[in-house]
Amino acid sequence: MDASPRPDAALSPQSIAQRSHWPRRLPRRLEIPRTSLWFNLEVAAARYPDKAATIFCGQTISYAELKAQAERLAAWLQAQGVGAGDRVALFMQNCPQYIVGFYAVNRANAVLVPVNPMNRAEEFGHYISDPETKVVLCSAELAGIVVAANEALPAAQRLNAVLVTRYAESLPSQGLDPALGVPEALAQFLQADPQLPEAAYLSRWTEALSQDLPLGAHTAGPDDLALLPYTSGTTGLPKGCMHSNATLMANACGGGLWGYASPESTGLAVVPMFHITGMLYGVLGPIYQGMTMVIMPRWDRELAGRLISRYRVTHWTCVPTMIIDLFGSPNYKSFDLSSLIYLSGGGAAMPQAVAERLLQEFGLTFAEGYGLTETAAPSHGNPPERAKLQCLGIPIFGVDSRIVDPTTLQELPIGEVGEIITHGPMVFKGYWRQPAATEAAFVQIEGKAFFRTGDLGRMDEEGYFFITDRLKRMINASGYKVWPSEVEMLLYKHPAVQEACIIAAKDAYRGETVKAIVVLRAEAKGQTSEQDIIDWAREHMAMYKAPKLVQFVEALPKSGSGKVMWRLLQEKEEN
Repeated sequence: MDASPRPDAALSPQSIAQRSHWPRRLPRRLEIPRTSLWFNLEVAAARYPDKAATIFCGQTISYAELKAQAERLAAWLQAQGVGAGDRVALFMQNCPQYIVGFYAVNRANAVLVPVNPMNRAEEFGHYISDPETKVVLCSAELAGIVVAANEALPAAQRLNAVLVTRYAESLPSQGLDPALGVPEALAQFLQADPQLPEAAYLSRWTEALSQDLPLGAHTAGPDDLALLPYTSGTTGLPKGCMHSNATLMANACGGGLWGYASPESTGLAVVPMFHITGMLYGVLGPIYQGMTMVIMPRWDRELAGRLISRYRVTHWTCVPTMIIDLFGSPNYKSFDLSSLIYLSGGGAAMPQAVAERLLQEFGLTFAEGYGLTETAAPSHGNPPERAKLQCLGIPIFGVDSRIVDPTTLQELPIGEVGEIITHGPMVFKGYWRQPAATEAAFVQIEGKAFFRTGDLGRMDEEGYFFITDRLKRMINASGYKVWPSEVEMLLYKHPAVQEACIIAAKDAYRGETVKAIVVLRAEAKGQTSEQDIIDWAREHMAMYKAPKLVQFVEALPKSGSGKVMWRLLQEKEEN
């Protein structure tokens, strides 16, 4: 951003509007620390050594212990040949080990590759080969997927090592507290000790942390890469988004200031940590602020209600469907939500009726935000003191965001619909080893690089942004982004599928869900059912990507050049 704001006379109507309702309590720009993210944990452990950093099903880990574990794991990573800039994948559900893993990788001067634990072996191989991953940190139930994916690759692309942890290693030694009411299925999952595959390169987490290994110097700086989260696109395989310590630090600092967080705050970490929102609000921001995080490995409305009540949770970032589900519990009125002071989220719009119930029954305003993997979660947010519903909010600290014509890239008048473009300190550095895609993702305006979000929206006269549509072909299922081309590529591996087109279908709970329009091979007609396709998809791709609906057709509509006319199928579905 510019060192100082331009005089109002030089600002566009859009820029002037964005200034009109900025919260008086907040600075417009932040002094972002010029350190690595590891330094945040080092400082928190020095300031609050005995304070609970995490609480996991009743088991507490202090800041001093969190730092010690991360240092021991960093030393182990260095012993496996991990050096500055090398990539290490993290593949597990939310748990304390996830936070330890992130900071160990950062302490080792390496780059973390977070991977959705719903991925199957056919998908996981890409997260080894594309970033040239050296080591994978994973949970025991996913070790088989890692090994299968690794051994399917050429020898030159394979991993140096895989480190396996059990969730039970972070549970109370005396067993789960019955008062927490952890659901039986979840309790069994957490306490399980799955059989590990035979592979010489597998090691146990507890053994790695028990070793007294030398720890090399920490040399990572603000501009060094720290995170490589993958996002899919309109075509091809997922692309890595290059985030430095500095781009992540911007929102790690800003998120707490925006939402009244402090060392006295307690957060509920239930959004998956592999997701950029879960990473920011469960792993990065809380450590910077010295918060305590109550970690949930997966969503369960009854358990969430009890955890909020018991640990006096003050901050909860979530997907609106979680609030809807919590209200659907027959026990929700017995939950004590009085400790909550900040409730935020995104990924899907909060229904007005649910927002009104939150306000009337609990005095809580849901502050929606907007961001992408490329912007390290939020680039826009609703000020909690003046939030608007079904609204992206206003550009946050140091962000210049505009509505432009998608073709001419000219700035549009207030109220007109165009593409949202964003410049700010949290914007990524580009796509991993994809210079053409990086170039296409940015536009230069007034000497600044603006990221083209691909989302269509408008800005009102008070500077608040609203999304109206997408330029990109994407399905939003409860905040999970599904890229049709990726699902189509996987479906083509089914022996009965001749052609497939993926579209969005309305879903009362998820907002949108995945529907496959399929042309069967001649020999499969009458032999393969829609359910067969659904079952196969669930085995070969992440559950949120797998089609919930399948429709067989004789042929797909095509243009003169032979391209599938997916828009026709989408419009037919909507009408």
